[in-house]
Amino acid sequence: MHILLTGASSGIGRAAAELLHEREHIIYGVSRQLENLPDGIHPIEADLSKPEDIENIFNYLPKFNALINCAGMAYLSPISSGNPEQWKTMWQVNVHALALLCQHSLPRLTDTGIILNVSSMSGWRVPPSGGFYAPTKFAVRAITEALRSELRAEGSRIRVGSLSPGFVDTPLLDNYFHGREQQLATQRESKVMLSAEDVARSIVHIIEAPEHVEIGDIQMRSTGQKA
Repeated sequence: MHILLTGASSGIGRAAAELLHEREHIIYGVSRQLENLPDGIHPIEADLSKPEDIENIFNYLPKFNALINCAGMAYLSPISSGNPEQWKTMWQVNVHALALLCQHSLPRLTDTGIILNVSSMSGWRVPPSGGFYAPTKFAVRAITEALRSELRAEGSRIRVGSLSPGFVDTPLLDNYFHGREQQLATQRESKVMLSAEDVARSIVHIIEAPEHVEIGDIQMRSTGQKA
């Protein structure tokens, strides 16, 4: 399969790119930091906060089989006291960019292609520290469901799904736990988080499902995570 994968230089995206490449899929990896892409990945440089960069991604691509939206931003930014600039960044990358990538991909996907949006358990419930991050993930769930409904109404066979992990030990958490570094260190020591590789294996399961199988969402968390 030919796969367009965002956030391919770090965390879940990098782990998925490595595993899918090992399974002999052809990966077009989107990142602002091409030097951090795994070996064997076709690099595409783009800043997903810029709509013009998103449009330019598709100048490099032949027809492809799957879009995997792994890119995301996470800040601990409460509604009551958070930084509106952080809200804006999360909305631009987690929601607006994801929707644009879905839209631009549709004309280039194969007839039985797949769009997979990597979301979060924060799109299903709002944890105490969810802040503005959780609304962006609720929006991802709504976008996924809206797109699936639209494609079915059109008679399209393109599949749309999502994956909703709980806490995953990736560099994304360094932003999310800024100012709470001891809490993050405690969570890492007590192994209450998934690894990026755990999530990557579920991505492969969805991507490699038979063409007549559409997986709407997988919710997953470490057995050590309480909620």
